[in-house]
Amino acid sequence: MGGVEGEGQRENLDAIRSVVFKESETLDAMRFKKISGYDFNGGVDFRRLIDSMVFTGFQASNLGDAIEVVNQMLDWRLSHEKPTEDCTEEELDPAYRESVRCKIFLGFTSNLVSSGVRDIIRFLVEHRMVDVVVTTAGGIEEDLIKCLAPTYRGDFSLPGAYLRSKGLNRIGNLLVPNDNYCKFENWINPILDQMLEEQLMKNVDWTPSKVISRLGKEINDENRIPVFCPGLTDGSLGDMLYCHAIRSGGLHIDIVQDIRSMNGEAVHAGVRKTGMIILGGGLPKHHICNANMMRNGSDYAVFINTAQEFDGSDSGAQPDEAVSWGK
Repeated sequence: MGGVEGEGQRENLDAIRSVVFKESETLDAMRFKKISGYDFNGGVDFRRLIDSMVFTGFQASNLGDAIEVVNQMLDWRLSHEKPTEDCTEEELDPAYRESVRCKIFLGFTSNLVSSGVRDIIRFLVEHRMVDVVVTTAGGIEEDLIKCLAPTYRGDFSLPGAYLRSKGLNRIGNLLVPNDNYCKFENWINPILDQMLEEQLMKNVDWTPSKVISRLGKEINDENRIPVFCPGLTDGSLGDMLYCHAIRSGGLHIDIVQDIRSMNGEAVHAGVRKTGMIILGGGLPKHHICNANMMRNGSDYAVFINTAQEFDGSDSGAQPDEAVSWGK
């Protein structure tokens, strides 16, 4: 009896093992890479550390993929492509083809400019590593305000009523004193007066990008990279324009000229490939994607944000959703 029972148990165990330990298929080594982390025994090598991200797993691998795509944007030259039958004489010239690079659109939300990431963005613009910038009103004003006064580290849990009583504004765990906005107002009002005079006396047609360019001249903007912000009035800058309009009649700021200019940046990229690097979601993301739709989509794209796809927002939309729109 015991022998029969033992034999039955072995049969059950064999059945369980066959279910639990299902035989594995051999993975394609070219498609499925082995997961491994960075070995600090070899010291800290920044480039090797970054390169290791793609094999680390989870979001580190997504970051590694994003880095690879950005490097593809930076490395691309027209000389990498075969000349087509409709190439112009200039486009056939080897030196010219080697000089033509990918046109990179950089979009970011204002919170990144409030944080220390602002200095990284400044580096990219300073060294002309991007060609077109799109941001929110906060992304413009926070950059200008930081030229006048600093932002401070606080805490996410600091009580709002307490901070209000002290004249401090909280952005996450950052603190911006009200005095910063007073300095901003004192700095920008004379410039707005000059701009209004130019509008009235010289028939200057202001657009959001022209306003941003003019403010940039006042802080020694060197590279003149076009910066677009269709939501220019949504922030402290809008407050300044509102008060200036009450006091002086107000500027006329034409957004139609700017949408033509912004879309033109993509449409007239010509033989250049275009790439999108979009940090955050909302307005900058959609504005850049929509402009590239006008040229049948961008060639490269990196989206970095914390938004979710399930609510149907553009902020959380995956790149493949943009493909469905021709972006």
